Amino acid sequence: MPPSIAVLVFVLGIAGLFYLNRDSSARTSKALWLPVIWLWIHGSRSVAAWLGISVRDDSPIDQVLGGILLLLGVIVLARRKHVFRLLKYNWPIALYFFYSLVSIAWADFPGHGTKRWFKALGDLVMVLVLVTDIQPAEALKRFFSRVGFILIPVSVLLLRYFPNLGHGYDLSGRQTNTGVTTDKNMLGVVTLVLALGAFWQILELLRDSKRLHRSRQLLAQAVLLYFGITLLFAAHSATSGACFILGSGMMVATSRPIFRNRPMAVHAFVFVILLVGVLTVLLGGQGAAAEAIGRDAHFHGRTEVWELLVTMSPDPILGAGFENFWFGPRLERIWYVFPLTNEAHDGYLEVYLNLGLLGLGLIVLILTQGYLKAVAAFRRDPALGNLLVAIILTAAIYSITEAGFRMLDPIWIVLLLSILTAGRMALTYKESFPSGQEPASPLSVMRGRFPRPRTSVDRQLETKPILK
Repeated sequence: MPPSIAVLVFVLGIAGLFYLNRDSSARTSKALWLPVIWLWIHGSRSVAAWLGISVRDDSPIDQVLGGILLLLGVIVLARRKHVFRLLKYNWPIALYFFYSLVSIAWADFPGHGTKRWFKALGDLVMVLVLVTDIQPAEALKRFFSRVGFILIPVSVLLLRYFPNLGHGYDLSGRQTNTGVTTDKNMLGVVTLVLALGAFWQILELLRDSKRLHRSRQLLAQAVLLYFGITLLFAAHSATSGACFILGSGMMVATSRPIFRNRPMAVHAFVFVILLVGVLTVLLGGQGAAAEAIGRDAHFHGRTEVWELLVTMSPDPILGAGFENFWFGPRLERIWYVFPLTNEAHDGYLEVYLNLGLLGLGLIVLILTQGYLKAVAAFRRDPALGNLLVAIILTAAIYSITEAGFRMLDPIWIVLLLSILTAGRMALTYKESFPSGQEPASPLSVMRGRFPRPRTSVDRQLETKPILK
């Protein structure tokens, strides 16, 4: 098929996906397009790169566009009430961003750290715009669909018909599949996030046999998932592929009746997964496990990089300052041993290098509290809660071999989205109780002991907004 005809076919196909997936019964804010555009850009490549002006992500045109999106997001949030209460309820996230800003004070390159922090703030603002929508569950569906209907088909188009745009080369000179992104790992993580979103919607549509326009929406999501799985194979990103299997398997498992209204069953299932991982490492089986998912025993040289980086932390407690480790003499020393390496390929180590043990402790706190709230959300709304639990678990494991806690990274964005969505559900539940009644504490959630909400509260969890 000639490329020009292929473009026409894909444009019509993308329009068809949007048409099939439409839902006139859902009422979401027009501001939802802000986080969609944000991930369109940061889930692919810079605007300047698309225009052929520059390959850098900090070109003037990208800075201006990013600033406009951030400003519009702030304006939207300023018109919505109780945003600060939502942040207060999810205080580990707010504290992490505050500490990241403070860490610029001891950074070697404070100007660079400041610019990067505002970009990181954009992630949080866009997530809050989505989470504070009047119908957060429907907004979440539209977010995954609108982003996926563009990035995934266009990636397939570039790979098949525009190889000069859809392919790249790694450090060894081998050709890689990049799609709309700039490297295979980014293509893998973008596809991972969007494929999990499509898989979640398919599960929900299969459960809801009375949903209006169910068949055509199911077709749209099935097509998206098919192309997503195809891209996961094409990307050859072992971590993303393994995490998709983990996340989708988690959603299927927790959809079974045995997990309904049983928080301890969810905890036990997650504990078994983590225990298998720990025992694999302790018994020396990590090499075989790595080879099973397509990596060598040293994770393609990652272990050697980790050994060097651990010794180079300028301050074990405070770190180098937000996004400041990979600069100056340190970078020259690293490149002398590992040319062109610009990340730790481990999210926890990356945070340690930039923000020290304090920052790493905040990440652990974010994951722990987020997981507890997600399990509580699962108890109240299993259809949405199993996605939140799956994403948090997937992001935590993904970050073992990839820098998943970095700003503008799709897995970091959806991690924040999942935790804040779970926080919103908990806050709505809390505000729905009559005077004198309190929702369960995290400890009682862990033990599976918290009161069942009234039927009217169950309905409000999906429709009652925090914000007017």
